[in-house]
Parts: sequence; structure tokens; C-alpha cells
Amino acid sequence: MTAPLRVLLVDDHAMVRSGFAMVLSVEDDIEVVGEAADGLQALDQARTMRPDVVLMDVQMPRMDGIEATRHLVAEDLGHVVIVTTFDRDDYLFDALDAGASGFLLKNAGPEQLLDAVRAAGRGHALLAPEVTRRVIGQRAVGRVGVARTEPEELSRLTAREREVLVLLARGLSNGEIAGSLVLGEATVKTHVSNVLAKLHLRDRVQAVVYAYEAGLVLATEE
Repeated sequence: MTAPLRVLLVDDHAMVRSGFAMVLSVEDDIEVVGEAADGLQALDQARTMRPDVVLMDVQMPRMDGIEATRHLVAEDLGHVVIVTTFDRDDYLFDALDAGASGFLLKNAGPEQLLDAVRAAGRGHALLAPEVTRRVIGQRAVGRVGVARTEPEELSRLTAREREVLVLLARGLSNGEIAGSLVLGEATVKTHVSNVLAKLHLRDRVQAVVYAYEAGLVLATEE
């Protein structure tokens, strides 16, 4: 049997941690191994517990979630999923740069929470569609209609890889991309890996940001 995914919950509100723990703990493939009320506690817990996934709040005392994420990623102490209420969009951009593997809204339902943990635990970056539209898309705001030169490295991609990148940036999963392009899911997975390697991107989250900043996807697109 595969070992359960080990999850660390980080939030300065005990009620939030308790709510997440209630949802996660009843799943056979997930184990909550620790809780922390701020970034410093998160680092201590992560170094001891070695979680697979860290659900990370942003605004916390002593050390915020962005700085904690930077340390966790640098020390390879688990995949970090930022949990946010959109209080500060700039925090999310900073968290991307710090190496967060994805974002989850605090008002997400139980199934979304479970999906986010499982996706991150498998090493898949995750962006909620709401985040893709409202936050990542903001990097393209004001650029519509402005002439721009595509990054030179885009020429490394095949036509199919470019299509995959655009669909990935629109928030589609590998299965949805496969259905859209009439390809096998394993083939899509290979194309995604090639895109990341050729563009020197860490994960799908960085690929989404790259596609918006390169103008492949506009913030006004539905």
C-alpha cells in the first residue's frame, strides 16, 4: 500500500486548522502530521515531521507564509499550497516567486481541499481557476493591444507544445487538455514535461505565469 500523504497545516487561526484537519483526517490516503500558528513554527514542524504537503496561510505573526514558503522550498521540506482569501494579491505573486506549488481559496469546499492536497502530494502544481483569472491574469492587465515581442525561448517549443502551454495556462488539467486536443493523457504529460524543461520552468504554476506574461493568454479571455 502507498503511504498516506503527510500534511502540515499552517494558519494563525485555530478554527481554520481544525476545519481543515476534520476534512483531511477522515481520508485513508491523507495524514495530518502537525499544525503551526506561524511561519517559524511551520519550519520547526516541517524539519521534524517531513510533510509531503504544507497548507500555508499568508498573513501570520513572526514569519508570514511567503517567507516560510521560501525557506521550505529551499530546504525541500514539502510542496506548499498557499491558502488565501485574496486579502493581498501581491502576496500571491511573491509566493509564486518563493516557490509555492499552488493556491487554494479559504472558502473552497472539502472536495477542492482534498484535490489540492492530493495534486500537490503527487508533485503537480495547482491553481484554482479563480486564482488564474483574478490574480495571475492581472499581470497581463493593461497589455491588451500593446505590441510585444515574444520571448525568444518560445521558439524552442513545437506547435503542439505551444498549444499545450496555452491550454495549461487556461487552467485545464492533463485530462482536459487530452480531451481538447484528442490526445492520450500520457502524451499530454510528456508535452507538459517538455514545455517545462525547454522553458526552464519549475512547475505548472510558473508555466501559467509565463504564458500570461508572454502574451499567449490574455487576462480578458474567458
